[in-house]
Amino acid sequence: MTEATSQGIALALQARAQLTAPGAPFEVIECTDGDHAERRYRNAFPTLPALLAASRAHGDKPYIQYQGETWTFTRFFAEADAVASWLHKAGVCPGDRVAIAMRNRPEWGVAFVATALLGAIPAPLNSFGLREELHAALADLAPKVLFCDPERHARVAGDGAPDCVMVVTDSAPAGSESYAALAAQPAEPPPVADVGPDDPALILFTSGATSRAKGVLSTQRAVCQALFNIDFIGAVSGMSSPEAVAKIMARGLPPTTLTAVPLFHVSGLHAQLLNALRNGRRLVFTHRWDPATALDLIAEEKVTQFNGAPSMVLQLLAEPRFDDPAVTGNLGGLGFGGAGLPQRAIDEVLKRPQGDMSGIGFGLTESNGVGAAASGAVFRHAPRSSGLISPIIDLCIMDAEGNALPVGSMGEICLRGVTLMQGYWNDPDATAGAIRGGWFHTGDVGYVSDEGLLFVVDRIKDVINRSGEKIAAAEVESCLLQHPDLEEAAVFAMPDEGTGEAVAAAVVVREGRRLSEAELQAHVAAHLAGYKVPARIFIRQDALPRNPAGKLLKGDLKRACLSPTR
Repeated sequence: MTEATSQGIALALQARAQLTAPGAPFEVIECTDGDHAERRYRNAFPTLPALLAASRAHGDKPYIQYQGETWTFTRFFAEADAVASWLHKAGVCPGDRVAIAMRNRPEWGVAFVATALLGAIPAPLNSFGLREELHAALADLAPKVLFCDPERHARVAGDGAPDCVMVVTDSAPAGSESYAALAAQPAEPPPVADVGPDDPALILFTSGATSRAKGVLSTQRAVCQALFNIDFIGAVSGMSSPEAVAKIMARGLPPTTLTAVPLFHVSGLHAQLLNALRNGRRLVFTHRWDPATALDLIAEEKVTQFNGAPSMVLQLLAEPRFDDPAVTGNLGGLGFGGAGLPQRAIDEVLKRPQGDMSGIGFGLTESNGVGAAASGAVFRHAPRSSGLISPIIDLCIMDAEGNALPVGSMGEICLRGVTLMQGYWNDPDATAGAIRGGWFHTGDVGYVSDEGLLFVVDRIKDVINRSGEKIAAAEVESCLLQHPDLEEAAVFAMPDEGTGEAVAAAVVVREGRRLSEAELQAHVAAHLAGYKVPARIFIRQDALPRNPAGKLLKGDLKRACLSPTR
């Protein structure tokens, strides 16, 4: 730890106190909600319609760049007003669901905003979902309208199609409405939405890495408080990293983010689409994720920020052109979605100038992305942590019986606060299982340090119990990834008669390299205790299976590796 990084966390704590004090921009107030008091930002917008009304002030500034076309805020809101006007005439009212199923494109954002303007509930679907998955989500939602692109329409239409109006971008098939025609109509001002802070605002589906995805229902207040929290994180990062901020400001470039993460998750919707809309910032949409194409866009569009899953960031760093100042010289930071970064990712970022304002956070769909965050000097001070806990969230580390554990003790991370979901849509049993005594049980294992930093160790299901010794899969994965010839690694438990569970791993070797199971076991043995060395290592040619958000489908991988027919 250097004196500069140590000073960084001191400055972050000082900035946090200043920014949340009475009369400050991010003043935090305490309100009673049910049986407990919760903290809120006094100055956050109460509802999405109120936030959107303020965002119109950005006028003719560029908002979204997509396939060579620029959408200004003026154009974006003109189309949103036209679509909202049509939705109102079609009978969409506050509380009605409007589903969205399309790849990242400007029309996705228009459909979302038009729905929110009316106080209706946008419900983005996993655009990578196949017919059965999309039908299941639509049957659960019972939306009045579905906005989709031709590819998603082809998956949904026909037998089992939802009983709702379908609006299709590009060429609209017979029986559907044309998005282009609706957006081109003269817009009548949409009615002022009759919604309050406690009314429903959004349904987002969990990633469904291990089971069928569940719809997460959040209130207007929860979403708006979460969006304001993103601004708070930025303010703390700037105040605690003044030299890095000065370097970025000296370039004189407008803040521009390359958006490659799906908009149907909080990392894309909250932190990018809505954050940029609120603050007048520019987004560059990728048509599909490809690291080489992403570098082209970073250079051509003078991108200043890239946020993505750890696997996406590592792929970007592995590109030979990444270290060319002509390509990435304008990047001020790299953001990691998720937590528990492998050591190699940390090393790769910290040794590069683009890592000056890099960061990571911890949050879930169920908390609207709010939990903890670290950026700039705080990230450099403790890159293995997930940062400082948000001032509007309560975080408690609990044991298996639900008892609070002291600082430094490892247990399940539980959250409570204003940004927490109302519950899972149409699933009271799942809601009751996840929220107990007012606390949302995340299923993540971690601890809080003396400095107030959250460290996420692993998922509960990914902690391996070998003869009573608890082994974090993430620790072994990080060790494996230190081997220069490995591309990916995943660690999981496998049944063992002698120890109950044994450590197993699946790895992908870099193209053109060769490694044996014994060589990799020796590598782990040189760095970790003997009981943590994988008993089996499955060497794969194909990439590890992941969902559209970049989350590893460890259950699928484990079944494939341990299948008796293998």
